[in-house]
Amino acid sequence: MRALTTLTVTEARMYLRDPSNVFFALAFPTVLLLLLGRVIPGMLEPITDQGPAFAGLRAIDLFAPIVLALAMGTVSLTTFPAVFGSYREKGVLRRLSTTPVPASRVLVAQVAINVAALVVAVVLALVAGGLMLSLAAPEQPLVVAGSFLLGAVQMIALGCLIAALVPNTAVANGVGMLLYFPMLFFAGVWMPGPMMPETLARISGFTPLGAASQAMTEGWFGTGLPAQQLLVMGAWTVLLIPLAAKLFRWR
Repeated sequence: MRALTTLTVTEARMYLRDPSNVFFALAFPTVLLLLLGRVIPGMLEPITDQGPAFAGLRAIDLFAPIVLALAMGTVSLTTFPAVFGSYREKGVLRRLSTTPVPASRVLVAQVAINVAALVVAVVLALVAGGLMLSLAAPEQPLVVAGSFLLGAVQMIALGCLIAALVPNTAVANGVGMLLYFPMLFFAGVWMPGPMMPETLARISGFTPLGAASQAMTEGWFGTGLPAQQLLVMGAWTVLLIPLAAKLFRWR
């Protein structure tokens, strides 16, 4: 346990020394939310054309759960796999396998660090959004929290799968970006879920980040249980975790 703690602290220091990690993993969700609210015209105006379900809400309010989904995607698809691509490329994992410290502890340490980064990013975004944009509070906090937790688990599992296969940093970044931007689209970053055409919203609900965003949106503004989205996220989790474990290469 002491060796794992020391390794995690060391990895965390290296993580924080990288400016891109600090910005994209920790600050980007907050920056994006504030830019949307303060720069784009009409974001702070009440919604008038989406039916009574959104009466009294503003466009920026709809982005609160979307930003949480964006934070999941940023951590799991950009910063997390790149570390293992770099370590595999430089032979770090191979050298660790010859020491008393199992290479698997690097994975445990990195998961812990990225989960902590995700929590910090979400807290920063919600606090800043609440103070500076007066974001609407969730109608069902427990549904939002449960959806966020399940969404984070499935996305970290996806990050582990990418980390299991990438041979170097360039491939890790390429694969991560190849998945990142389509997933942000389905999560509603360019068009919030309630404003999506019905067919697109249905397709989005079967993608990992789209399901997470829709489930949190229902918990934030609705009164029902997002059963389909929760089942979709559970299915992705059940698929991705054993697949990542089976395919993970330490060399």
